[in-house]
Amino acid sequence: MNNNLLHVNLNREGRVTRRSFLQLAGGGFAAMTSGSLLRSVVLNAAELKRNGRSCIMVFLNGAPSQLETWDPKPGTANGGPTKAIDTKIPGVQFAEYWPKLAQRMNDVSVIRTIAGKEAAHERGRYHLRTGHRLIGATKFPHVGSIVAQKLGDPDSDIPNFVSIGETISSGFLGVEVAPFIVNSAGQLPANVNNPVKGTRADRRMDMLRWQDDNFARAGAPDVAREHQELYRKASRLMSSSRMKAFTLEGESDKSKQDYGNNAFGQSCLVARRLVESGVPFVEVQRGGWDMHTGLWKNMPRTAGEVDAGVSALILDLKQRGLLDKTLVLCFGEFGRTPQINQRTPDVGRDHWARNFNVLIAGGGLRGGVCVGSTSDDGMEIKDRPVEVEDLFATACSALTIDPEEELWTPDGRPVQIVDGGTPVSELLS
Repeated sequence: MNNNLLHVNLNREGRVTRRSFLQLAGGGFAAMTSGSLLRSVVLNAAELKRNGRSCIMVFLNGAPSQLETWDPKPGTANGGPTKAIDTKIPGVQFAEYWPKLAQRMNDVSVIRTIAGKEAAHERGRYHLRTGHRLIGATKFPHVGSIVAQKLGDPDSDIPNFVSIGETISSGFLGVEVAPFIVNSAGQLPANVNNPVKGTRADRRMDMLRWQDDNFARAGAPDVAREHQELYRKASRLMSSSRMKAFTLEGESDKSKQDYGNNAFGQSCLVARRLVESGVPFVEVQRGGWDMHTGLWKNMPRTAGEVDAGVSALILDLKQRGLLDKTLVLCFGEFGRTPQINQRTPDVGRDHWARNFNVLIAGGGLRGGVCVGSTSDDGMEIKDRPVEVEDLFATACSALTIDPEEELWTPDGRPVQIVDGGTPVSELLS
């Protein structure tokens, strides 16, 4: 027996990468959380079929500047050289880098007054993905894992939570709803096209079961059960006709061009294909926003890709009749300082959590709304502050998930899905 199997098996914490999830077909071993508990949720299939809701989270890693996105301050000392353009919302302007989204604002709303509490990248990413701050020992789950548990089909032949790019874990919810990591949108692993089959696959499954029996007898029955669940899901995934949703098969050249011929644009296109195939939560990422220097040099390309990809995604969902049941969120982990720093050789903006903005569309929420405003210099929230928890409560409302429902940690402590947030009333239909 190959001793490397044990090493591979226990090398990750709370998430399942595409490689590890599919390794079974190529002769490897699935990785998963060491010591986390597998929790299955009994779901009403008929209700799920009627519901059909999903969420696409577009996460802008590095924290974009609110003044260069959707709350510009042209003509002020803090505004810098960024110009403003009109949107479809009367009296509301965006930074010049977002012309396509500006024209989609009948379907999209912006919250300009998110009052954050974390200005460090790791802590901010955790807060904006879980709705909880990184405090104490409890590892809260990614909101995608909650959506997967509440809206997903536990017997689905494809994952209920897909992340295109690395993300945080499913926390105390365990591997059943862990993110399935896709590193390159539109491409399947090589071994998917040539999986191990027949008696050879049966022998490997027997060997894995034998190993898990030893784990269970050695005092790790929960880990063994998690392993078996992953093998079952991997086996179903390999034979699923819905695997093509991970590719761009059948998409026209025009569609690919509309989304953008770049990794981010193709990721947005795959996200649409995945929710169309029944995946209830997909995360898409675009890094490069940590612009302490070179802000105005880097904005045209960075924003241009997101402007094209997200606007095409929203239009595509609408034309396919999916937008009303698909919530689209677009934000980073915090904002950037209104004051321009003096870093060399090319200035930029530093970390700022006091006020920043997000885009939100679909899911039955109102479009064409601008929530809140900031002071002329961008330093303060002038009216209608919105807490991160309020944003998550709004998302739960759109997804028909009760934000006050209690989840149970492994040590038996009840915690709410969202701790104290109130849905943003201006966005509720």
